[in-house]
Amino acid sequence: MRERQVHGAHAVDITPIVPPAGPIDSSDAPQEAGGSSGLGKVAAPSQESGGSPGPGEVAAPPAEAGGNRAADTRALTSGDVRLRYGFGTDVGLLRELNEDSFVAAEPVFAIADGMGGHEAGEVASSICVRTLAASGIPGSGYARVTVGDLEELIERADHAIRDEAGGDAGTTLTGVVLVEESAAPHWLFFNVGDSRAYRMSNDTFGQITVDHSEVQELVDTGQLTEEQARTHPRRNVVTRALGAGDDTEADFWLLPVEQGDRLLLCSDGLSGEVTDEQICGILSLAGDPQDACNELITAALGAGARDNVTVIVVDATSGGTAGSGAPAAPVRGFFAADGVDPTG
Repeated sequence: MRERQVHGAHAVDITPIVPPAGPIDSSDAPQEAGGSSGLGKVAAPSQESGGSPGPGEVAAPPAEAGGNRAADTRALTSGDVRLRYGFGTDVGLLRELNEDSFVAAEPVFAIADGMGGHEAGEVASSICVRTLAASGIPGSGYARVTVGDLEELIERADHAIRDEAGGDAGTTLTGVVLVEESAAPHWLFFNVGDSRAYRMSNDTFGQITVDHSEVQELVDTGQLTEEQARTHPRRNVVTRALGAGDDTEADFWLLPVEQGDRLLLCSDGLSGEVTDEQICGILSLAGDPQDACNELITAALGAGARDNVTVIVVDATSGGTAGSGAPAAPVRGFFAADGVDPTG
């Protein structure tokens, strides 16, 4: 019998808060691409907002062409940021166990794809998301974290995995945190391994993260095409992972939040089965983030689902409130593959 899919949805309003005495940004002036940031060393966006899609990007169908994405894609510089998100995971059609884990607890969203076989990969990925869930970031509104803070958390997870599994288990980690930089909301993406983060914004769709994998290195050097990489026999070999190997360094990207942003985090159980064009089409047409998650998982299952499939979809809009009266208690989407509670 197949393992049941874990899924859910939540909407939350995050109101900008007054910067503390020691803000995380080192300058009140907006950052130029490639400049220094109070958040630490991050990669600059590959292209400015707007314009034609860049390499690896896909034009998203506009709303008038049948898509459901917001036509207004201005950068959000003031007012409230409203997040709506959905999540789901499925064991797939061939695996006996689900070794993926995830946390979806505003303002942090992350997926870890465990590796190492029976009762090993699931331990590694679970430790990873529990470390994030217990960090104090969830439920904090705009996260008061720097790249250095995230690096320390990732290093803590790496050490905990090695202590528990003795180097016999590893995990990828990809995620995003909503932070405030230069008095404006930004996405701070982080990645180790070949799980992915995508962004649909301003009628374009593209991958934010860069895979740490053997086939990606071959693509980068022109020895493989993207299409050839999808079926290459070593497509699942990663060059960076937490808990195993020598290279655990995470990459970071800082991007301003724009009205109508839709983010996708996924394990390679999705990206290995469903093309970017197909993913873009589903994200463009599904109005609700949970519907998008469900349809993406269904597409992976329809394509064979040789691996576990885990997805998180996050939408950002401006203004509005979740409702009148007292705010609802925070809802956290959390799945640890080893079955242990985040506080356990």
